[in-house]
Formats: sequence, C-alpha cells, structure tokens
Amino acid sequence: MEKIKANLKPALVVLAAGMGSRYGGLKQMDPVGPNGETVLDYSVYDARRAGFGKVVFVIRRDFAADFQERIVRPLESEIEVRCAYQALDDLPARFRPPSARTKPWGTAHAIWSARKEISEPFAVINADDFYGADAFRALARFFRETAAGSEPPECALAAYRLQDTLSSHGSVARGVLVTSPEGRLTGIREVTGIESDAEGRPVAVEDKGRRVLDPDALVSMNCWGFDPRLMAYFEERLECFLAQHGSSETKEFYVADPVENAIRESKATFRVLSHSGRWFGVTYREEKPEVVAAVSALIARGEYPEKLKGIS
Repeated sequence: MEKIKANLKPALVVLAAGMGSRYGGLKQMDPVGPNGETVLDYSVYDARRAGFGKVVFVIRRDFAADFQERIVRPLESEIEVRCAYQALDDLPARFRPPSARTKPWGTAHAIWSARKEISEPFAVINADDFYGADAFRALARFFRETAAGSEPPECALAAYRLQDTLSSHGSVARGVLVTSPEGRLTGIREVTGIESDAEGRPVAVEDKGRRVLDPDALVSMNCWGFDPRLMAYFEERLECFLAQHGSSETKEFYVADPVENAIRESKATFRVLSHSGRWFGVTYREEKPEVVAAVSALIARGEYPEKLKGIS
C-alpha cells in the first residue's frame, strides 16, 4: 500500500444516493432546521468545525441538478465540496451490471464510487442520520493521533448504544459490534427486525419468537473513519462480490464485507471510538417531527446557531 501524507485535513464522504424507499422520497433534501437546514447540513457543519477540510457527496445523476442547487451551492463558501456519482455501470473493468437491475449496489460500492475524489483520510456517514457533534470530534481526533502510513492501516468506527437507535415507527436492522478487550472491532453481527417491547427494551422478532437484546450493545450506524489506502481493498472485495453475485438484481455490497475481511486478513485494524454524540434518524417519514423537535432542542441549548448556513 502507498504511503499517505501526514497532516492532511480529513475529508467527509456523505452517502446520499439511497432511494429512500421506506421514507417515501428524497429525505436527504428534506428540511429539519428552522431555516431549511437538512440533517446533512448539520453533519457538514459538525465536521467542518471539528477540522474536516472537504466533503464529498455520493449521489445519483438523476437528482444531481436539484442536489447541486439545494445542497452543494450553499456550502461552497464554507468548505471544499465535491460530488461523486454512484452508478450501476461504475464497476471494475471486466464487469457489467445485469440489464434488469435497478437497485444500487450497496453502501460499500457507494464508498468506492468516491475513489477519484479521495486521497486523504476520510470519514463516511449516511446523509439521513444525525450523528452528534462529538462523533465528528472523535473521528477528527483519531485522524490526528493516527500515524500516517502505519501498517496495517488504522481505521475507526464511532459506535452507538443499540437502545439509542430504535424507532417507535417500525423495525430496524442493526450491525451489532463484536469487539476485543482492547476496544478493537473483530466482527459485525447483522440483526434484523429489531423493535421495542412494552418495556422499551430492544427485541429481535425472529421465526422462533422474540429475543431480548442487550440495550447497551454497541452498533454501527455507518460512521466510519478510513485510511485512503483502503479504497484499493474495497475494489478487491467488490470484484470478489461481483464474481459471485454480479448477475443478481438485488444483492448488495455492504460495508461489513470489506471491513470484516480486512480485519480477518490483517489488511487493517479498526478502533471503536467512544464519544457522547447523540444519534437520531429519519428511517420513516413519521419520525420527521421528532427530528425537528430534537434539532430545535439542540439549538435552544446553544449547540447550533439558529441559522446554520453562512456561519463561520
């Protein structure tokens, strides 16, 4: 792997190409702040004040013009902004998408789609998740404290308590983390159909019944810190995925694949970061009023300005 330059400001890669099927629209552009701010506006603001120097939005070309007008242009005076495009035919040279496929290739493919815009350490987040300012500070601190060019590359994950990531409007799927005593990530267990029971505890609804889960279990909400050299490994794993599932119309290449395989093959290590950032999201449209109220409460406490854009 190539060496990387020390003291580069990290970049923020925002995954904004999702179709928003459960939400019923392009929730990436849905305002939640008092002056039309979106969730991703708050994420970019948090990242910028934590010391990030660039943001790369991964979007689709079919809504690129609207996204440029509503999201990118207002940010261009605040931070360097780039766009990368997740496309079905953007694949390693020998692969072609099936003619009937319309579903995106997944989150790991979305990250790989930003490869031409990334040469520095970079964080990855979802556009529709609110991570809290301290998560970005923890990632920025990790990048500052991590030796450039270390072998194997050191990466990170800002994790959240399972109990704090549930929805009162439907079930969710979460990647439950498996960690070492030293706080290193060793694996991710995907658990689907997670709901709150009558006591508010997280339960997994399974074929064999309902299984109560540990509310304090750490889960991934897709808030990563990567060494740029991992892009080459993402491509290697993407080729493996396509060799096996390239004819599928629905299979997706998730972040857990390159992460877990990198750990298994000693291609990278992942530190699980502690932080006080509060997560909330808009998986379902019914959650929007809760997010608007939460943002208003943060503004009232002085954690964000009343008007976000144009604040240095």
